[in-house]
Amino acid sequence: MITEPTIQEINRIFQLHLVNEEIVKIQRLSGTTSGRVYRLDSSQNNNYILKFDEPNQIQMVEQFLNTYQSSVLLPNILFTAQDKSHFIYTYIKGTTHINRGSKKKWLTILVNELFNKYNKYQHTDTWGRLEYLLRSWREFNEISVEEARVNIGNVLTTDDYIFAKSQIIKLFGEEIGQGEKYLLHGDTGVHNFVFDQFSLIGVIDPSPMVGPIIYDFIYAFCSSPDDINIDTLYAAFDNLKQGRIDKVRLIDEVSVQLYCRVGLSLKHHPNDLSEYLKAWEHWKELCKKTQ
Repeated sequence: MITEPTIQEINRIFQLHLVNEEIVKIQRLSGTTSGRVYRLDSSQNNNYILKFDEPNQIQMVEQFLNTYQSSVLLPNILFTAQDKSHFIYTYIKGTTHINRGSKKKWLTILVNELFNKYNKYQHTDTWGRLEYLLRSWREFNEISVEEARVNIGNVLTTDDYIFAKSQIIKLFGEEIGQGEKYLLHGDTGVHNFVFDQFSLIGVIDPSPMVGPIIYDFIYAFCSSPDDINIDTLYAAFDNLKQGRIDKVRLIDEVSVQLYCRVGLSLKHHPNDLSEYLKAWEHWKELCKKTQ
């Protein structure tokens, strides 16, 4: 049985790290994260997140947040336990999912304030999630499509699956098509965005990975069923300063992630499914027109 931390224990941790804050309230938060997460309120009206997780998970998130600490969208780490069992970072006050404003607006903010700050990743010849890296970007996408097919079942046809697979071969069949490696957030969906006054103000819960920037960009674009259209895509994409691809390839890459998004919708957000199915048919026709 897991015992919940007390205010006294939390304040001892703060003192140990020479942080002059008094915590007066602890609130356990629920969510999709694998670890235990708590919101901490201090007597100085500051708010923090305390997260307990596996040391390798803490280390990966710490690496991502420290690498991009210049981004105004990311929380700042206050301190990390020496054994990497937990860390504390600033709490971003706002709402997730709702009151987002237009996708064109928040996706453009995401590009300018996060993606344009991404760094190339030089430390490995492998791709994908940092906890289980793969030999190629093609392999990562093939696994994603196979996992989506399991979730999709008979909702889409075998021809749809074959089309998604053919798009992967077309896009990533050659080494030059893999793209440049960057350290990515890895889970840039609206469920991990914080909004205030209909504007994007924060990005939380990274699941760090190595891949091309365009992955995080398209993942964000497809993460809600509204405005999955060319106008929104191009308006935000035109602000991307690095990791760019031509717009025909951009359309093809959206089709792969949209197939995967149908699978995620069936598993996690079935109420969005009808809109995603319409978007899938529309995007499939766009791809065929550009071939």
